[in-house]
Amino acid sequence: MPARKRNPRPPRLFPSAPGAVWRRRGRWTVTATSLRPASRRTWRPWCGRRNRFPGFVLPCLGVHPVQEVSPEEQRSVTLKDLDAALPLIELYKDKLVGIGEVGLDFTPRFASTDEQKEGQRQVLIKQIELARRLDLPLNVHSRSAGRPTINLLKEQGATKVLLHAFDGKPSVAMEGVKAGYFFSIPPSIIRSEQQKLVKLLPLESMCLETDSPALGPEKQVRNEPKNIYVAAEYIAKIKGIPVEEVIEVTTQNALKVFPKLRNFLRI
Repeated sequence: MPARKRNPRPPRLFPSAPGAVWRRRGRWTVTATSLRPASRRTWRPWCGRRNRFPGFVLPCLGVHPVQEVSPEEQRSVTLKDLDAALPLIELYKDKLVGIGEVGLDFTPRFASTDEQKEGQRQVLIKQIELARRLDLPLNVHSRSAGRPTINLLKEQGATKVLLHAFDGKPSVAMEGVKAGYFFSIPPSIIRSEQQKLVKLLPLESMCLETDSPALGPEKQVRNEPKNIYVAAEYIAKIKGIPVEEVIEVTTQNALKVFPKLRNFLRI
């Protein structure tokens, strides 16, 4: 079942050993990992991993609403960040399965002013247009901005959308469901408020994710793709259905969101 992997945290928190991590995924039926690096400085190395793990590592590229200045400093995205990134997205466009991670992040420490929030909106609008032109789905971040994100996606006519680790109100998520959007659930479901979301969302609108190395079953412990099974089990528990049904339905949902996966998976 497809799992997604995020760019590593600074080395002092999560020492990087991607080869060993990805090899361990085999015991847990992880058949593909979609990479969506949040920092431009990691784009080329992550895309290079596609060559090391052909048919398993499938990259997405996009400009995240929070930009890393250094491991200790982050700031809200600007249109200049997008302009700097577009040439690399164009370079890899034929190898991408999606545009992401993009979106809005209105966490006060990143976007405390109307100008910063509007800058994020403009960057997202342009990436919605880019995804439409390239006929690729959007992998969307919406921390502290659930309703604004879904409203903007709908206003701009975005259709192929996966909202990851959605932390907004379940009632707002249902507006996304009506628009045909999907929501991915990480292993941190076992300890998060997302349990309320899972109770309300139809299984037909859910995908699984890991968001490794973050959002694992245990806080401050490095997450891995193999933990995607934890998310599947907990969804099954909440819904009162077999875990096999969760795996089957969410895998088919992932193929709907990321149709290019069919070119790589034997399902």
